[in-house]
This record gives sequence, structure tokens and C-alpha cells, in this order.
Amino acid sequence: MNTPASAAARSSFVSRAIVSAVAVTMIVALTWADAIGLGGARPVWWLLPLAVLVALRGTAECAGLFATRGVHLRTGVVMVAAAAIVLSAAAGGAAFAATDTLSPFGTLGWTALACAAACGLVMAAEIPGYRAGGGALDRVTAGTFTTLAIGLPLAFMVALRLLCVENLGPEQRGPEHLGVLPLVSLIAVVKAGDILAYVVGSLLGRTKMAPVLSPGKTWEGAVGSLAGSLLAAWLVFERAGFATQARPWGGWLVFGLVVGVAGMLGDLAESLVKRELGAKDSGRLLGGLGGVLDLIDSLSFAAPVAWLLWVL
Repeated sequence: MNTPASAAARSSFVSRAIVSAVAVTMIVALTWADAIGLGGARPVWWLLPLAVLVALRGTAECAGLFATRGVHLRTGVVMVAAAAIVLSAAAGGAAFAATDTLSPFGTLGWTALACAAACGLVMAAEIPGYRAGGGALDRVTAGTFTTLAIGLPLAFMVALRLLCVENLGPEQRGPEHLGVLPLVSLIAVVKAGDILAYVVGSLLGRTKMAPVLSPGKTWEGAVGSLAGSLLAAWLVFERAGFATQARPWGGWLVFGLVVGVAGMLGDLAESLVKRELGAKDSGRLLGGLGGVLDLIDSLSFAAPVAWLLWVL
């Protein structure tokens, strides 16, 4: 029977499919251009503008969510702070790639410095116009949370792209040249989990995972998500034909399991924020998928976990 509910479900599915296809096409094209050094570009030059744009849009969406609770962030300041954290990872990665005296952990000094500066900037912006009872501390707290929660995961994704390259030239093809493999492995594992969670949860989901926090998520969907993440990890590391023999700690099995679980936690974490702020989606930019934050939520916890497994 063609009920209004079923028609709405079909419309939502079509909208999600179209937006997903466009997003995947764009990301694949940029990743390919970055991988081959199109136009003589150095690693991450093609992808870094996308990461910065995601940071800017994500902070704007988060500021909009806080505004619904009467906390009006200094959006421009928060956007600049989050973008600076993303760019710092490129600076640190470049330093690591250009010399053998730094470890991958050592390159995070740039990002740590950027995080400290970002927090200071958010607080300093409140000083000139401070007045008692004006909500300055609420804005500082929400602004710092927004800056770090969006900027840091994107910084780790940039760091994944620049991990363990022999130098900054795209011509390198030695055994330690990982290229885009670490970044591709993260996105493939997390997004395969997202897709299978949605499909399995829609078709077979019966047992609610977190009925108050996120009523649409089920344990059946969670099992499907892990299956999708493990399958993606196996395909990327064992069947995709990457020349390098380097692998993250524990191989495809550990990577798929741990990164897949982290992706689900990131999704639930954003649900917690949206539930507290009374919003269903972070925005409407991506149609049925919601906003940019809805697209990258599962990557937020998974990115640093994937980086750590590769470094180990």
C-alpha cells in the first residue's frame, strides 16, 4: 500500500542516494587528483581545500545548533580557529615528510600549538565587549568545544594523507610510500559501516540500541555496520591492489573492527549533541543526508583511531 509514510521513506532514500552519489564522485575525483599529483600538486594540496571548507561549514552548522539554545557563538572567530587546526596538520605533515628527524607523534606539535592558539582566540574574542551576565563563559565553552570537535578530526585526516611519505614529491613509489592508502582506508571502512547500518537497520532492525538518544539505531544495524566495515577493510588491504606492503597495526581485521566501532561511537556522539540542542539534523545543505556534520560525524572518533593504528 502506498501510504504517506512509505512515500516519504522512498523520497528520503532517493534524496540520500543522489546526494551520496554526488559526494562520492567529488571525493573520489579529488582523491585521484591528489594521489597522482595532478598539475604538479604536492600531497594533500587537492584535498586540503575540501577539509578547510568542511571545517568552515561544520562550525557554522554547530553555531546554528547552539543558537537554538540561546548560546550565540562568535561564528567567524570559531570558523577561523577550526580552519587553523586543520591547516596545522598539513604544516606538521610537511615537516615530517621533509626530514627523518621527526616521528609522526612529533609532528602533532604543530596541531597542539594550533589547538592552544584556537582556544585562546575564542576566549580573547570575549574580552573587549565583556559585560556581566552576557553569557561569555557559555560562548567560550561552546566555541572551544565546536573548534576542537570539528577541527581535530579533520586535522587527523590530513595527517593520514601525509603519513610516512618518503618526500613531498608525487613520483615516489618506494615500499614506505603510503600515498592516499591511510586516508582511503579510513573513509572506506567508516562509510561502508554507515551504509550497511542504514540498509540492515531499515530492513531488519527491531532491537533499539539507544531508544532515547537515537531511536532509529538498532543492534541489527550495528551488526550490519561492523560487517560492512570489516568487508571494506579486507577489500582495501587485500584486494585493492595497493603497491605498498605496509599495513596498520593488527592488519585489516583489527582495523576494520576498531575503526568501525569508533565510527559508530562518533555517530552516537553527534546524536547526543543534536538531542541536547533539540535538532534532528545539523543542517539541510545535503538534502536527505542533513548537513555537513551529519556526513562526517562517524569520522570524528574514527580518524584519530585510524591514525594511531597506522602509526603503531
